[in-house]
Amino acid sequence: MSVVSPQRSMAVRIVLEQHAQDAAILHSARTNLTGAPHVRLRHLLRFDERLEAHLDGLAEAGEEAWPVCEAALEEAPAGAVFTAVVRALSDRRPDRLGRLLALPAALPGTARELLSAFGWLEADALRGVVAELLASPEARARVTGIAACAMHRVDPGLIARRCLEDPDPAVRARAWRTAGEIGKRELVSTAAAAMEHEDPACRFWAAWSAVLLGDKQRGLEVIAGLASVPGPFRPRAFQLAVQAMGVTAAHELLQAVAGDPASTRWLIRGSGLAGDAGYVRWLMDFMADDRFARLAGEAFSFITGADLAWLDLERKPPENFDPGPNDDPNDPNVDMDEDEGLPWPDRGRIEAWWQVNGRRFQTGVRYFMGEPLNPDHCLRVLKDGYQRQRRAAALYLSLLNPGTHLFEWRAPARRQQRLLAGQGEFR
Repeated sequence: MSVVSPQRSMAVRIVLEQHAQDAAILHSARTNLTGAPHVRLRHLLRFDERLEAHLDGLAEAGEEAWPVCEAALEEAPAGAVFTAVVRALSDRRPDRLGRLLALPAALPGTARELLSAFGWLEADALRGVVAELLASPEARARVTGIAACAMHRVDPGLIARRCLEDPDPAVRARAWRTAGEIGKRELVSTAAAAMEHEDPACRFWAAWSAVLLGDKQRGLEVIAGLASVPGPFRPRAFQLAVQAMGVTAAHELLQAVAGDPASTRWLIRGSGLAGDAGYVRWLMDFMADDRFARLAGEAFSFITGADLAWLDLERKPPENFDPGPNDDPNDPNVDMDEDEGLPWPDRGRIEAWWQVNGRRFQTGVRYFMGEPLNPDHCLRVLKDGYQRQRRAAALYLSLLNPGTHLFEWRAPARRQQRLLAGQGEFR
């Protein structure tokens, strides 16, 4: 009978702790990267491979890994929750999973990490587990089950299980969101009633899905209303509204938003999404203002498709520019730099580029990344664009062909590559 020495046990423990710590840190960083303006799918793939290596290290340790994952929850719960849920699901341990599902009630910031573990694993690893969650008497378990299906673009039984009529508003809201994500077009006619629900999340997700499913009347009206006023749903509502509207209607929405003196960033971002070349000169004016220059450059790229860094249309960052939080504890500015990773546009070089290339763009036509909006070009952007551009491309593909799955631009990169190689699987 072999006896494991205390020294070896300690060495294994240290290695596993490093795997758990690095996996938690990498996953938290990955969450930010999926919405970053300077990250392409191939960059996400390399990052995913690093994360997968640490998760594999924990998997190879078997049961020895669980105490380490559990201990990590006490130190850094957000990133550690993802790692622990991956292990609980992979090990088929419903007892452990049950305890983890209760965490977001005490630590709300961990809910996203918990759900992302279901999206990270392949569907085969979730069989049986998700079915039990969907049948659970606990609302948080049903929400998790519906979200898990949605991340894999699988119908959790929205109609058969009557998820849209669930007594819990959080379950109904997640069910309505899922309807749009999986392209459940037969539900578009029933969404109008849900838009009158007393719960704000139910109202929003019913309208959001209705627009994706083809409702350009009541659904778009509700979304446009939410896009114009501050609130938790405004970012999603604003992007969908501008992309779903025609060029003229989008311009009218931006004019309405312009009445707010704090609306400059919304207007710049919206002009890029609206895609009208008539905004280009207006955007150039902001390229000399360090507060808005990078965002204006991104909006210019959304319209023209010009990669500022690749085409050498950028300038050096301004000296002493401080966009976000620093090490000074007395500095009240704690907001992160929303434009981190974006190039600084060179107004003069861009003006020269536009003089040569602007003649192929017509005012009043919606352009997306340099071409009039069309599905094939959106697919190319999904394959080669940056993450913010890929998100817009995914929304466009659903809007152009209601009833299709909303492509998941945050999924593991290898899964995205498989889907894009097949294309027909989500078109």
